Amino acid sequence: QVHIVQSGGGLVQPGGSLRLSCAASGIVFSRSGMNWYRQAPGKQRDMVASITSGGSTNYADSVKGRFTVSRDNVKNTVYLQMNSLKPEDTAVYYCNVRIELTTYWGQGTQVTVSS
Repeated sequence: QVHIVQSGGGLVQPGGSLRLSCAASGIVFSRSGMNWYRQAPGKQRDMVASITSGGSTNYADSVKGRFTVSRDNVKNTVYLQMNSLKPEDTAVYYCNVRIELTTYWGQGTQVTVSS
C-alpha cells in the first residue's frame, strides 16, 4: 500500500526559508519521479517542482531560482527547499507520485508567508 507523508511548512516572513519533506513508502522510490504542487485559496492546484528518478529537475517559472527540489533514495524522501519566500507563495503544498495510472497524494501542508 502506498503512503505519502509530508512534513514541514508553517508561517514565515517574506524573504525567509522553509523546507518541506515528503516520505514515500510502498513504492520503489528510487525508480519513481516525485512532484510538488501547491494550491492557493480559490485557485487551481499547480505544479511547483518535479524530480525524476535520475535526479533531473523541473520548476514552475514562478519559483525558479528560489526553490530547490532534491531526493534521498536511502530515506525514500523528497525535499522542497524554499528560499526568498514571497506572500504569493502562500498555499497548501502537496507531494505526489504517479504509479502507472494512479496518482498518490500527500496530505498537504500549509505554507503561509506573511509579516
